Amino acid sequence: MKTRNFTFILLSAALFASCGGSSETKTETVKAAQKVRVEEVKFVDVDQLASFTASIEAEAVNNIAPAMPGRIRRINVDVGSVVGRGQALVTMDGATYSQQQTQVATLKTDYERYKELYAVGGISQQQLDQVKAQLDVAQAALSNLGENTTLTSPISGVVTARNFDPGDVATGLPILTIQNIRTVKVKVNVSESYYRNVVKGMPAKVQIDALGDEVFEGKVALIHPTLDAVSHTFPVEIEVKNSDSRIRPGMFARVTMNFGTESHPVIPDMAVLKQSGTNTRYVFVENGGKVTYTIVELGRRMDDKYEIVSGLKSGDKVVVNGNANLIDGAEVEVVQ
Repeated sequence: MKTRNFTFILLSAALFASCGGSSETKTETVKAAQKVRVEEVKFVDVDQLASFTASIEAEAVNNIAPAMPGRIRRINVDVGSVVGRGQALVTMDGATYSQQQTQVATLKTDYERYKELYAVGGISQQQLDQVKAQLDVAQAALSNLGENTTLTSPISGVVTARNFDPGDVATGLPILTIQNIRTVKVKVNVSESYYRNVVKGMPAKVQIDALGDEVFEGKVALIHPTLDAVSHTFPVEIEVKNSDSRIRPGMFARVTMNFGTESHPVIPDMAVLKQSGTNTRYVFVENGGKVTYTIVELGRRMDDKYEIVSGLKSGDKVVVNGNANLIDGAEVEVVQ
């Protein structure tokens, strides 16, 4: 009898412990709704700015070299020299030029004599014309030799390269390179999605890494008519005045272009989260005490706010505080 009573007591205690444990577990699984702060989405007009990397080139580049190989007698300038249009830069060997001068002088004398003979009927018009043609050819050759004996600059600019010294025979490379940098070209490859938006004369802002935060004003001077089939971009040249010559060819630049305004949602940056391991950006939209995971496409960042290109509509309420541990469909309590 005592054995039965003892067994009954043990079973009752086990049953009581089991019921008590189950009740405690259920209590622990009930979680309070997470408190969040939300902000209603509103559309505002946003400047559609796009930034591109670019390189600087001179407005004009001229390579100084004779039409045919020859020995250099004198070079009047060096790298860094500022030159003017028409300035004599290089003197080549003049032996051939002197010979041609002698030939022209001889032909001029012959032509004057032939004119006298023609006047008295001593020769025909055809003979006079032949001598005149020879003189014209010789004078043209002399002019060409003159241009290739004393080499002048066709532009105003600065000497950026010198490849020979006096006494060298100029072959292959130019003797000097002259660049006009009073105005520079900023060359940028623009995404094809903007092809219809870029027009000649439109303004652009240029920042040069080497010159700090200073912004230079430029304008579109040339739009190339073809696109690169691989990168899907098209070249655009932006003209920037450079009267003080601080901007130099080869510098790295960043160009910002304004393609007008569009009405888009603008939300605090705290509302935007990044999907781990991807570039996906998302927000939580609250509706009726629950949140929905919503992927968004970002536009410009403006101080502590983001422009949203797609994913939200006017009136949506995005979670701006308390969104760190939320999951899709979670219940929330909205607080002020």
